[in-house]
Amino acid sequence: MRTVIQRVSHASVSIDGEVKSSIGEGYLVLLGCENADTEEDIQWLAKKICGLRVFDDENGVMNKSIMDVGGDILVVSQFTLWASYKKGNRPSYLRAGSHEITIPLYKRFCTVLSDNMGKKVATGEFGAYMKVELLNDGPVTICMDTKNKE
Repeated sequence: MRTVIQRVSHASVSIDGEVKSSIGEGYLVLLGCENADTEEDIQWLAKKICGLRVFDDENGVMNKSIMDVGGDILVVSQFTLWASYKKGNRPSYLRAGSHEITIPLYKRFCTVLSDNMGKKVATGEFGAYMKVELLNDGPVTICMDTKNKE
């Protein structure tokens, strides 16, 4: 699984001009899955995201987690995180997972993340054409790949 995690002041996702989900302070998580992803990847990534300390403490140091600040999370599926750009100028998405495998992975990830957070996470709609709006706070943007845990 690959993610781009952005600390946001607010974020929303719209489909066909209607807002499907929106959050205030928290994370916008763009999530790309591949066929090789497993339950272990889901558990590791959800725990890592919840424990990530990138919110300011009383001294202005990034030392608080999303759990500490009571933030929200919006998860949006993003197969283009698996783009291969090594050959030519048109990206290839061969490593992006098939719908049969990645839809259950995406749903399971959202469930595990919600369980870890102790509250529902907002979502986009898998496979839909979405408009994502956000105000990146900091800016703070972190990329994670469950195949590069070290």
